[in-house]
Amino acid sequence: MSLVLYRKYRPQTFSEIIGQEHIVQTLTNAICSGIISHAYLFAGPKGSGKTSMARLLAKAFNCFDRKKNEFEPCNKCFSCLEIMQGNSIDLIEIDAASHRGIDEVRELRDGIKFAPTKSTHKVFILDEAHQFSKDAANALLKTLEEPPSHAIFILATTEIHKMIPTIISRCQRFDFRKLTLLEIVKRLEIIIKKENVKIEKAALELIALNSGGSIRDGESLLDQVLSFKAGLNKKEIKAEDIKDLLGMVETGLISLFCDLIIEKKAAEAINFLNEITDRGLDFQEFSKALINYLRQALILRIADIPVDREDNPLITGLTKEELQKLQQQVSNFNEQEIRNILKLFIEAENKIKYSSIPQLPLELAIIESCEIT
Repeated sequence: MSLVLYRKYRPQTFSEIIGQEHIVQTLTNAICSGIISHAYLFAGPKGSGKTSMARLLAKAFNCFDRKKNEFEPCNKCFSCLEIMQGNSIDLIEIDAASHRGIDEVRELRDGIKFAPTKSTHKVFILDEAHQFSKDAANALLKTLEEPPSHAIFILATTEIHKMIPTIISRCQRFDFRKLTLLEIVKRLEIIIKKENVKIEKAALELIALNSGGSIRDGESLLDQVLSFKAGLNKKEIKAEDIKDLLGMVETGLISLFCDLIIEKKAAEAINFLNEITDRGLDFQEFSKALINYLRQALILRIADIPVDREDNPLITGLTKEELQKLQQQVSNFNEQEIRNILKLFIEAENKIKYSSIPQLPLELAIIESCEIT
């Protein structure tokens, strides 16, 4: 059975970590100087690299061939290899989402007393630590206050506000951030190069746009795309293929719709909207794609210069032809008009799910937009 991409290409050195350089710098300096804390707290959104960083720390702490004043694990000694293969008995990972009770924490406390079997340190990674029950959290607090010298705790959480303050105060806290679109694209480019597949830049940008700032989600979508490619007789995956796979609204449809707004053809725009939704297109998906398109139009209007896609990370997911078309459309609006239209459709999107007639908020936004231009 082949591994999914996010497991197959999990970073094995600190240099492979993308987007969390501020954390890497602090941790690697501490490793080089031999300053090891008994407890770390990694807080941040899903897919930002918390667990990968925790495993890297565990490897670096227990690596037998790591050179003095260096921080990268060798990835060759038995300790590194066991951690990479997921069978190290001195690295204990607990998912608090499914092991959140006091009994589990008591078992953990009992296990901490025993020295590492093979390694220098016994490392405990507690994922989704905010989900521990109140009693379990209090029991964990006692352990964090007086841990044995061989034990290191790494707590990871996506909801730091749910952690009790006394636990936070016992840990060195590191805040992970969402990754930018360019950082996710960079990571995906590394993977497709290793997988020896060709995917155009606009297609990778669409994957990154749909990943929500999560490397893991981006890699999962890429996995889906590569499986999809296996059934195609194509040398290179295009943006259009990605849109079909992800069920995204075709940019060409949004562009035609915007032409009707520019021409103040409200009736035709409403008919166009109802025709494409009658074919199965979701109103919410349409409004989401339209808002993203109008956002990029606003960026082009503000920039007021020809935009090179390679040099402007804000204009993403568009082919060269689609970008040229958008530039032509933008010339028909001033900045204030685009802002007003964008606000109308953002309000319409928010009202769709509460409306007894789903398309009505969009239809009203169409009429008002044609009055603006």
